[in-house]
Formats: sequence, structure tokens, C-alpha cells
Amino acid sequence: MPTQEKVDTIEDFKTRLDGAKTVLVTEYRGLTVQQLSDLRKQLRGVSASYKIIKNRLAKLAMTDSDLSKLGPHLKGPTGMVISKEDPVAVAKALHTFARTNQALAIKAGFIEGQVLPPQLDRHGVLVCPLVQAGTECAVHLNRAPDDAFGQVVEVVVHA
Repeated sequence: MPTQEKVDTIEDFKTRLDGAKTVLVTEYRGLTVQQLSDLRKQLRGVSASYKIIKNRLAKLAMTDSDLSKLGPHLKGPTGMVISKEDPVAVAKALHTFARTNQALAIKAGFIEGQVLPPQLDRHGVLVCPLVQAGTECAVHLNRAPDDAFGQVVEVVVHA
């Protein structure tokens, strides 16, 4: 039997996700409380938020929505970047944060209705493309060959 607190958490998270244009699944392992606070501050500046939630509760909140496709990426310590605004601004904010905090790893993204798992490009760099209104933005991530995640190292915007 779920507790009322868990039910409330799921409903709150559903509300946050409702109408979101961008949802990025991240792993925050290795980040300090101060670094997470800085990340939240930078994301608030671009009308985005960072929410740490238990994987099981996140899966329940995303059931019956397109976001349920992110379920397989919900493993380990998970935080989610959520934005109802410009996905390119979110990518730039993450890039700025990652310059000094390389422990943040992006597992997958949901951008404007599409699930975008990071992929390797021909140089072995992980790329998570973001597309909005004719602007293409690729977030380049460093990735070791045996690493399941990547760190943001570059944001490239093409108009």
C-alpha cells in the first residue's frame, strides 16, 4: 500500500512534467550539495528545474505518457532537468555548468516529443541532438568506451 507522501510526490512530479518540452535524465553521482545548488540556480535562470526523485516514483509518474520511454534510463542516482521553455537555453546552461562540474552525466533526453538517447558520433563523442524551430543544437558529451554515460563538453548551435 503506497503511503500518502509517495502518492503526493507522484502527483507533484506529474504536474511538473505536464507540458514539459525538455526532460533530461541525468546521473548526479559525484556532485556535492553545493554543486547541485549551483546547477539548480543556473537552470532557474533559463526557466528550468532540477528534480531528484526515486526511480520507481518517476516511472509511476510517467506511466501513460510519452515520457514512459525514459523508464529504461532510470537507474542509479537520478536527477531530471525539466523545462517548458527553450531546449537550447537548457543545453547552454548545462554546458556552462559542466565546464566546472564534470561529474554530471546525461543518460537520455525527451525533447519536444522525441526521446533522444545519447549516441556516439564518428569521433567517439556522445551527441544528444536538440531541435527547435529551425535551430539545431547538439550537446557533445565525453564518453569513455566502457562508460554508459557522458559529460557535457560542448554545445554547438546551427541556425
